[in-house]
Amino acid sequence: MNDFIYVKGARVHNLKNIDVKIPKNSLTVITGLSGSGKSSLALDTIYAEGQRRYLESLSNYARQFLGELKKPDVESIEGLSPAIAIEQKTVSHNPRSTVGTVTEIHDYLRILYARIGQPHCPKCGRPVEKQSLDEILEHVSRDFPEGTRIAVYAPIAKEKKGEFKKELDLLKKKGYVRIEIDGIIYDLEDELSLDKNKRHTINLVVDRLKVREENKSRLADSIEMALHEGNGFVEIVNLDNLQKKIFSEHFACPVCGISLPEINPKIFSFNNPYGACPECHGLGFTREFSEELVIDRELSIRDGAIRAFSNSFDSFTMRMIMRVLEWLGESPDKPFKDLSEEAQRVILYGTREELSFSFQSERLSYKIRKPFEGVMNNLKRRYRETQSGDIREWMESKFMVTQECPRCHGQRLRAEALAVKIDGKNISELSDLTIREIYDFLGELKLTEHQEKIVGELLREIKRRLKFLIDVGLDYITLSRSATTLSGGEAQRIRLATQIGSGLTGVTYVLDEPTIGLHSRDNARLIKTLKNLRDLGNTVIVVEHDEEVIRNSDYIVDVGPKAGIHGGEVVFQGPTKKLLDNPPENSLTGKYLRGELKIPRFDSRNVKAKKKLILKGARQNNLKSIDVEFPLGKFICVTGVSGSGKSSLVMDTLYPALSNRLNRSRLPEGKYDDIIGVEELDNVIVIDQSPIGRTPRSNPATYTGLFDHVRDLFAKTPEARARGYKKGRFSFNVKGGRCEACQGHGLLKIEMQFLPDVYVECDVCKGKRYNKETLEIEYKGKNIADVLNMTVEEALEFFERIPPLQRILSLLNDVGLGYIALGQPATTLSGGEAQRIKLAAELKKRSTGRTFYILDEPTTGLHFDDVSKLVKVLGRLVEKGNTVVVVEHNMDVVKNADYIIDLGPEGGDGGGQIVVAGTPEEVAACKKSYTGYYLRKHLNLK
Repeated sequence: MNDFIYVKGARVHNLKNIDVKIPKNSLTVITGLSGSGKSSLALDTIYAEGQRRYLESLSNYARQFLGELKKPDVESIEGLSPAIAIEQKTVSHNPRSTVGTVTEIHDYLRILYARIGQPHCPKCGRPVEKQSLDEILEHVSRDFPEGTRIAVYAPIAKEKKGEFKKELDLLKKKGYVRIEIDGIIYDLEDELSLDKNKRHTINLVVDRLKVREENKSRLADSIEMALHEGNGFVEIVNLDNLQKKIFSEHFACPVCGISLPEINPKIFSFNNPYGACPECHGLGFTREFSEELVIDRELSIRDGAIRAFSNSFDSFTMRMIMRVLEWLGESPDKPFKDLSEEAQRVILYGTREELSFSFQSERLSYKIRKPFEGVMNNLKRRYRETQSGDIREWMESKFMVTQECPRCHGQRLRAEALAVKIDGKNISELSDLTIREIYDFLGELKLTEHQEKIVGELLREIKRRLKFLIDVGLDYITLSRSATTLSGGEAQRIRLATQIGSGLTGVTYVLDEPTIGLHSRDNARLIKTLKNLRDLGNTVIVVEHDEEVIRNSDYIVDVGPKAGIHGGEVVFQGPTKKLLDNPPENSLTGKYLRGELKIPRFDSRNVKAKKKLILKGARQNNLKSIDVEFPLGKFICVTGVSGSGKSSLVMDTLYPALSNRLNRSRLPEGKYDDIIGVEELDNVIVIDQSPIGRTPRSNPATYTGLFDHVRDLFAKTPEARARGYKKGRFSFNVKGGRCEACQGHGLLKIEMQFLPDVYVECDVCKGKRYNKETLEIEYKGKNIADVLNMTVEEALEFFERIPPLQRILSLLNDVGLGYIALGQPATTLSGGEAQRIKLAAELKKRSTGRTFYILDEPTTGLHFDDVSKLVKVLGRLVEKGNTVVVVEHNMDVVKNADYIIDLGPEGGDGGGQIVVAGTPEEVAACKKSYTGYYLRKHLNLK
């Protein structure tokens, strides 16, 4: 009984009261078609119940801050240990989060630098040391021979202007006798008058004595007094040769006089005001107004060259600008680019001279005389002074660009923190190295015996965590990389490495497709990591479709047999070997694994394209200034190992470049020289896995436009026309036909104070969203609520004689979504389902044959059978003359491409080059290509 997790009567979403038995301390794969109920079982049942039980153990006070503790719809779960989910989601949307902070390695590095880092002067770069009184005495005894005449000075001022009258009077009252001013010794009893406009160097003469054993106590007292008067500094002068030695009880530069703060871990945190760069506050970048975004240089002032200002010439600001043009002798009808350089500068940055401005309206009239502020300065002031978050957001999105911080140059920390180094590198320079380079750097670090005692164990822990990241195929990323730039797969593997680093045992880990973004070459490392997690004494449950992961699992649960209402059953559960040897008749997974079913290679189109899109000199991130050709009207796959530069090429460079030209957007573009052939296209569209809507009100019917036709149909029924009901009556988003008790939601939210909020079916409309009068209108015996509850398959049969509806429903069915309900809330759709709904919405549009489609890993969440359907659908887009570019690792998709661009050969600095480009056969023939190696297997080539 203690060796298994028993799930009894699971009914979450489409699960049909299933019983599942999962062995503990094993690697279990839950697989099945997209929408079959895998995530419902793994995440929404097993993980959710594990979390709920943990949170229920907390006090009522703690639970009120932790959100909902909804119990999954399951009869019982026995043998469940505390659960941790590692899902398909980015680590953080906070620009302060980096790979280093997320993995906690940066926290360890902060301690390392605080304990053994060597401080340097931020100004001159000299190493500085902190010395105690005993250490200073030891240095004096060592550096000055017995009998040497010395003077003990306390530095009062170094190259500073002023009369210093108060300071000199105070020293005199304390009983001191002599002072050195600009190299000359004076008696403090003298009347000293210093020129306040000149820079002075002042040292208090604390004592003069000879270095002898009997004077040791006196020397100690004198040095202590000097340190007190000199703010931690003391100068020892050899009176025989006038050589000086400067010592400090603080980290301070004896030459520049710059004192460093106490070196502790928080000074190395860019998320702490104590350590963050004061200019960018630890972000590494600043937001600045861009002339290119503010001004359209092709237009005249009168035609709206200043994008940020209203074109109304009744506004005071525009009247001021017209007055400035008059003063400059320039015409407001001349294109901005044709204005003189002086005129352009004045309009943008203002004048020093005062100008007369007058303003007259129906209510007031006045004249003022003042300098003209300038457009850019006006925007900066408004941005700084506004209290409106909407105004700031508008300015940031429309007219501002992100620039490297001019003070810290993107290193995020204050200068004093960056001046602390280990083996010549500060903490920011170390974080800019790849994980592999940091691991090698720390491995070669030479520590003294004293340092080994202090940080030996700490260093081993850092290297251990770095090794975990290397083991999951992330050796190419840097610790300084922003978490917001990570792909879903990279983020998931970082969380996986972090969990292994925590060393927990007896935990149930639930992972959602950890192979996302992982090339076939790197699968072995991931599988090894999952097995290590299991071998620590944990139960590892993986929702996965990857063949290699499935074959390396201990146990498999195959959910199906189909998707949606046709799924939710356990087709097979047992040891993986048993499924491979003898799969059930209704197990599609088993048939694909045994080779009984295969994803075919569909008919390839003629690859010799007449027209091409050429991106020249692409050098974003690790791209090595490459020229890339995209044959138009073809199905193109961009492949390569993780970190090879695929997203840098397609998502960071190609897409923004096309969107800015074709869609008039203002996206930041990656670095490149030129793009040729854009005139052959009329649109660029990214079809990603983001939700089709953020609220339950959005659903497949509304997103695809299907619901518009349905509402038209109901509005044309005789009963609706007799009652005067228009199309809007059948919308659950507006007043009139919807149930006002739940405002068209169908559910009511009941707040339970300390307990979680409860959602209950609306007792007025019984979850149907509409009021009684609207529901009385029927078409072929079904009301509008009945239609929303239909699956795509059911609706296909019901609306078989309505061409507009048939067309959209057929497309949804063709992309493998026949099982979803038309009114299914967008929030309950998986990423793969959302992406295929978007594909269907694109397919229903009339094609011009000149659209450029971009998809980033569309096979995420898709079973072998779903991938087959996806390839067919993408082929239909291409058959209409469009171009489809897919960033993909799945070889069943890659082998169906017309053209492949393989980047690499490695990730990070070892990537960014085109290894090979051409047909699948040409790529498969390339011995240098990792993609080619695995493609040969899928094409059955030797």
